[in-house]
Amino acid sequence: MVATVAVLSDVHGVLPVLDAVLAEPDVQTADLVVVTGDHAAGPQPTAVLDRLTSLGEQVLLVRGNADRELVDLRRCSNPDVPEPVDAWAAQQLSQQHLDLLASLPHPVTVDVDGFGPVLFCHGSPRDDDEVVLVDTRLARWAEVFADVPEEVRTIVCGHTHMPFVRLVDRRLVVNPGSIGMPYGRAGGSWALLVGGNVTLRHTPVDLDEMVAAVVAGSDFPGAQAWAEDYVRSEASDVEAVTTFGPRDGRRTD
Repeated sequence: MVATVAVLSDVHGVLPVLDAVLAEPDVQTADLVVVTGDHAAGPQPTAVLDRLTSLGEQVLLVRGNADRELVDLRRCSNPDVPEPVDAWAAQQLSQQHLDLLASLPHPVTVDVDGFGPVLFCHGSPRDDDEVVLVDTRLARWAEVFADVPEEVRTIVCGHTHMPFVRLVDRRLVVNPGSIGMPYGRAGGSWALLVGGNVTLRHTPVDLDEMVAAVVAGSDFPGAQAWAEDYVRSEASDVEAVTTFGPRDGRRTD
């Protein structure tokens, strides 16, 4: 059982913001750093994977849909046309990086002091690409959690890049937000689990410095435009929820 867990998610190949969050004292001293998926699909894929794996046994990497898709891009001769940065990122990965991404588990359950078993996933416990949002209706949450063991009372997910904490029929659901592609608030969003309490945390960064560092550290031809859009969080949370909303099964009429 671990006492403190720092939860990061959706780094998306953005090293300078990841480094800023990893420098936080509460992250450095956490017993475990769990990163809930989508590690490398972005402009600095190999540098991010190398940085995460350098944490050794302190880090637990969970598979995200983008991690699975990067592996598929390299293994499939005729993949669907992806985002340009994803196609580029897949080609940067060494065999060691590919083997790492292909081996990542989803979901993962860890015993955390004050919480008991905590389930860490990307989209949802049953599907790394499933969308659930802070305002997803309770009937949908019940479907999502149908196969989760009754003793698991805390679920931590990622995927939608917007932080929240809410109760769902006596279960605590946490989304730490995104490191590399935040929606609605620029900077590194993460969460801390300690003593049965969850705290949503935010690491402010110098956005000009972060954008410049991404561009300087990447050979991706579109790195400048990508960083200006995603690192600066040009998309608001309202835009993101409006776009993602139909994917949680809600009616839109």
